Amino acid sequence: MSKELFDKIVNHVKVQGFVYSGSEIYGGLANSWDYGPLGVEMKNNIKKAWWKKFVSESKYNVGLDSSIILNPKVWEASGHVATFSDPLIDCKYCKSRYRADKLIEEYNPEIKASTMSNSELEKFISTNIPCPKCNHKEYTTIRNFQLMFKTSIGVVEDQKSLAYLRPETAQGIFINFKNVQRSSRKKIPFGIGQIGKAFRNEITPGNFIFRTREFEQMELEFFCKPGTDLSWYDYWKNYCMQFLYDLHIQKDNLKFIEYEKTELAHYAKATCDILYNFPFSDTFEELWGIAARTDYDLSRHQEYSGENMQYLDPETNEKYTPYVIEPSVGVDRLMLALLCDAYDEEIINEKDTRIVMHLHPFIAPYSVAIFPLSKALSNKANAIYDMLCKHFSCDYDEAGSIGKRYRREDAIGTPYCITVDFDTENDESVTIRDRDTMQQQRIKITDLISFLNDKIKL
Repeated sequence: MSKELFDKIVNHVKVQGFVYSGSEIYGGLANSWDYGPLGVEMKNNIKKAWWKKFVSESKYNVGLDSSIILNPKVWEASGHVATFSDPLIDCKYCKSRYRADKLIEEYNPEIKASTMSNSELEKFISTNIPCPKCNHKEYTTIRNFQLMFKTSIGVVEDQKSLAYLRPETAQGIFINFKNVQRSSRKKIPFGIGQIGKAFRNEITPGNFIFRTREFEQMELEFFCKPGTDLSWYDYWKNYCMQFLYDLHIQKDNLKFIEYEKTELAHYAKATCDILYNFPFSDTFEELWGIAARTDYDLSRHQEYSGENMQYLDPETNEKYTPYVIEPSVGVDRLMLALLCDAYDEEIINEKDTRIVMHLHPFIAPYSVAIFPLSKALSNKANAIYDMLCKHFSCDYDEAGSIGKRYRREDAIGTPYCITVDFDTENDESVTIRDRDTMQQQRIKITDLISFLNDKIKL
């Protein structure tokens, strides 16, 4: 993969209507993106797929939708107010600003700068790294930059009205642990899943939708008995990776990285990332994080709120604070991985190359496209569209040659195209074409729903 390929992919998805620059008519807003007609369909399908596998089909898990704005004490308890910040350093000569740990890791990817103190970061940078823009080695001291977006509640802006846009969805789950456990009558082990917006005032966002200030998370907090947590950690590691395989991401583009004890947060027993081979980078980059967080989160909220967050085992009468396994993935980042993985420039012959997005049929923006061979057949084609759109996301196209219509659907990832021809009125059949093989077969209209259901399922 290469940066040139990444630029091609970004341009393609912008032109086709997956993603637009935010506030474009006003000159844009840095690292702000709007999801177009195809992007919103694909994004919704990704969320449906995750919810299906992590909540609906799991006997352990239930769902939640918590508030974006929480009591500010939540973020004191979680440690975000005190520690959720980036170490920023400025070049004294050209005034360019950098995130200190990233500056070091770009200089030498072997160095784990996230484990270094501010003084260690400053010393290493001033000794080894010239400013990437002006080549000088004169830097300011590091200042910590708060990543949470501040807002205010009520009509008067003062310290009492201070609130934050949530930087993660996890804390809304933790503070509702007792509510969910009581109302759903769940026994340990069980999990709570949530999909929702989060906001981080990143100083170095970039690489299209890979890192943005406004994003969506798909997050599971799985509560288990102390002592069983590492077994569940392994279970969810494998479950997450299998989910990515099920979405047809190429196995060679995925790998685990397990972090050393010295690299872990002080409360964590184990942490790993699933990495993906994004074409904008020379190294694999983080896609999905899985962490064994012990009882840190519930214990902190018990301490700060005064609410008892312990669990009473109904069979043994044992009381304990549950340990937590947290698999967390960003919708936007997963979408970018799927787009990169699916993009293909397929050479048909010396004069013909088709762009095709090999998206999983469940994830593709449109499941099926309906084409009348002639506008004279539009009534029949519309009737088929009306039948199928109740079950699937459908496109309808009657403009241009049939070959050009196929190519348009290939370019946006539509897995199946249905052509209504002049024999359809007689045999009540249509021709259905497969995106990946380009093979065609004749099928009865009455069999279309069962055929597509079988092909598009996850």
